[in-house]
This record gives sequence, structure tokens and C-alpha cells, in this order.
Amino acid sequence: MELLKGDFHLLVWVTAAVVLLSLLFFSTAPFFTDYFRKWRIMRPIPGVGPNYPLVGDALFLKPNGGDFFQQIIEYTEVMRHLPLVKLWIGPMPFVIAYHAETVEPILSTSKHMDKSFAYKFLHPWLGLGLLTSTGEKWRSRRKMITPSFHFAILSEFLEVMNEQSKVLVEKLNGRAGKGSFNCFMDVTLCALDIICETAMGRKIQAQSNSDSEYIKAIYEMSDLIHRRQKMPWLWPDFIYAYLRSGRRHDKNLRILHSFTDETILERAQELKNAKDSVEQEDDDSTETKKTKKRSAFLDLLLKATDEEGNTLSYKDIREEVDTFMFEGHDTTAAALNWSLFLLGSHPEIQEKVHKELDDAFGQSDRPVTMDDMKKLRYLEAVVKEALRLYPSVPFFARTTTEDCTIRGLTVPKGVSVVVVPYALHRDPEYFPEPEEFKPERFLSENASGRNPYAYIPFSAGLRNCIGQRFALMEEKVVLSAILRNFTVKASQSRDDLCLVGELILRPQDGILIELQKRIPRSVQ
Repeated sequence: MELLKGDFHLLVWVTAAVVLLSLLFFSTAPFFTDYFRKWRIMRPIPGVGPNYPLVGDALFLKPNGGDFFQQIIEYTEVMRHLPLVKLWIGPMPFVIAYHAETVEPILSTSKHMDKSFAYKFLHPWLGLGLLTSTGEKWRSRRKMITPSFHFAILSEFLEVMNEQSKVLVEKLNGRAGKGSFNCFMDVTLCALDIICETAMGRKIQAQSNSDSEYIKAIYEMSDLIHRRQKMPWLWPDFIYAYLRSGRRHDKNLRILHSFTDETILERAQELKNAKDSVEQEDDDSTETKKTKKRSAFLDLLLKATDEEGNTLSYKDIREEVDTFMFEGHDTTAAALNWSLFLLGSHPEIQEKVHKELDDAFGQSDRPVTMDDMKKLRYLEAVVKEALRLYPSVPFFARTTTEDCTIRGLTVPKGVSVVVVPYALHRDPEYFPEPEEFKPERFLSENASGRNPYAYIPFSAGLRNCIGQRFALMEEKVVLSAILRNFTVKASQSRDDLCLVGELILRPQDGILIELQKRIPRSVQ
């Protein structure tokens, strides 16, 4: 970070952190009363560091995303036998949960619905949308948006997924038979094209224009936010605004919001202009059908009203569109890449996927249909097992709204409970041989009876991911397109990959694979 450049002695930063946090951020008696109450109540919970007053463990946390992730995972491995582990970042207490039995009391109730303090750093970008809002606003917004993911609407989005998957396959054709290459960005840009068109109704052609200012802003913004979350001395807004990283944050924010605002205004005008021709929708002419524009998530938001007949403001709509752009492409892209890596590392499992695809499609190059989705059971199991080993979101957190007891330990009100799916999914009680890639775990006959909180790649409970059906559908469409045309071979072992657990879990230097063209077997 820029703040640490130079020859400042560590003691200067310890003092600065304490002074800033105590005088500028928390200089009231109620804060100190609450702070010491939490300190006292949480003493029985095992910790990971020396936990200095006010500074906590912040100075011992690795600033680099990859190092920090490995640090947290090492804690969960060493302390696997313990129900909970505590961590103080500055004066803010966190409890790390990585057992189904400790996660369930938090996620299964409507009491602890508030997102953690760390999510406040997403507010400038995402506002108080579905990811970050709470209380009545979250409930009404969730209820209003849920119909947007109805089966019939998802089937319209399938067309976009097929089109963009075809573009990806054409790009990959140029890579086939030419040795190993990094597939991570190719797949990510495909996912970005899909979410842009389905969420905003706008083609940005990311797969052929990876230098887009908007694309770069998304990735840099994610990195800046994650770094800030871990460093208490960067929390005060008026200090952050004067740092170089703060200026980059604001620059990226302007790019992201300008793009979304422009899209919303354009789409709203298109819908307004289309009202005059609504009565022509029943016209069965071929020409009308060809020119009918497919709906996007943005269209549904522009038309959405709550039970009292209130419509969403432009600001409300931007919050949700930005949220879906943030959550809906990077997570899916990561899942797709990890699936390709694991299939490329296990040719015997890839062969089973090829057989399932050949049985469903034969030698046809037709697009995937909703009926096909139901047939691709083994491919879906592959995706789910990939999400077990490499969950797209490595951490998420809730804030306790009242004192609660978890496995005999008291967690006071106002503490952030950090759920770590990466560690949770490796619990040998529910997943024997947890490091092995075994898609059969997720075939219906093998998954029944498993604790529903042992596997939560899309979170769980009332605040589970509203777009999980969309994500699974996209992953199956894109993977089926690639695997119908190619055989994949991984060019790295798992040990070669340096995992970076920031907002999204990804390999530090991408994923190297080789592709060979294949001809599907004809179905006898």
C-alpha cells in the first residue's frame, strides 16, 4: 500500500493506527464501553494472534491477497478441532466459522441478517442494493426482484449464453493444438459479455475488446476494496480520499457509475418509445418476431413496482444493476475456470462428461436448450464439486444483532461472523477425502441427507444468492460448449497454483491448459 512506502518504523504505524482509530473514528465513551464488553465476553474464544488493544491482529495480517488467504486457511486447518476462532482487525472483532454446526445458527435465522462492517466499503460502488442492504429495504427489494429469476425469464437469457459461448469457442479454436495458454481471461470476458447483455441489455463485446475502460475499472475496484477492508488505517474516508489508492478508487467509481447511468437512461428511453407499438406484440408475422428485442434484467427493474405500487428510482436501479454486474460475472468466471482446471487434471472424469454430452447432442452443433439442462446431471455434479473445492466467494460475513451462543461459546451483539466456505467444504465429516475431486458426491443419490450448511457456495438461508440458478445454468452452457468441441488438459498441478482469496477466489497467475479439437461420437 502507498501508506507504507518509505522508511517509517513499524512503531510509527502502530501509534498512528491507535491514535487515528481512537481519536477520529471511535472517540466516544459508548464505543469504549462496547469494546471492552466484547473483549471480556470473547476471551474464551481461541484467537490467532497477540490481539493488542485497539490495533488487534491487524499488523500481523498479510496485505497481499494470496498471502492473507493462505494465512486464514492455515488457521482453520490448525484449529479444525475448535468450534470458532476469533480475529481482531483494529478494534473490530471477527469470529471465523468453518463447521456446518457453527455456520447454521447464523445463516438459518432471520435475526442475524445484517452484513458485516467490512461491506461498508462496497457502499460507494453498490449502494444499498440486494447484497449490502438490510432490514425492510432488503426484504422488499428481494421480494420485488425474485420474479426476475423465474424459469421463463431464465430461458430468454439462455439465448445470450449460447451466443457468447459460441464466440468463446471460436476464440479457443485458434488456441487448440498450439500448446498451453492461460485460459482465465478468455473465460472471464465471456462471462462479462453474458452478464452485461442479460443484466443491462448492452453488448460490450468484451471478448474482442479486453482493453475496455469499464472492464479495467471493475477489476481494479475489487482489488482496492479488498485491500482497504483489511487495513484499519485506511478506513476513515477523509484520509483514504487523499491517498493515491483513494484517488484511483474515486476514478474507477466515476467510470463504473457513468457506464451504468448511461445504460439505464438509454434503456428507459427505448422502453418508453416502444410503448406505442405494444399492441403489435400479438402480430404473428415473421418480421415482428425477428425484430423483437429480448428482455434484460434492467428492463424488469424499470418496470418493477412493490406491493404499494411504488417504482424504483434510477438510484435504486443502479444499485441493483451494479450489484449484479459485480456478483454475476467474476464469481461465475472463477467457477468456470476451476471446473476446466479440475477436468483437465482428471481425464477419466472428463471422459464421463464427454459421454454425457455426446449422448445429449450427438454430432450436432445446435445450441443448448432448457430441456438439455435437465439431462446434464453429471456436468452439474462436476460444477458443484468444483465449487466445493474452489468456492467463488472464499469469505462472507454477517453481524450478530444480539448476543448468541455457538457451540457453548458466547458471541456478543455487533460481532462480525466470517464464514469460510473454502474451509467449511473440506470438513472430512461430510466430505471424506476432502481434497479429492469426486463429482459423484453431488449426484442426487449421494447428496441426500447431508447437512445443508456443509456446502454453501451460494450462501444459505434467507440471504442465499438470488442468482444461483442463473449461475449454474450459465456454467453448464459455457462448459458444454467448450467440452463438445475440445479435450482439455491442465498444464499445472494444484501445487503450482497460488490461490488469491480476495473478493473472489482465483489463481494468482491464471490457469494454464492445453486444448485439442475433438469430434463428438455419434449416438448409436
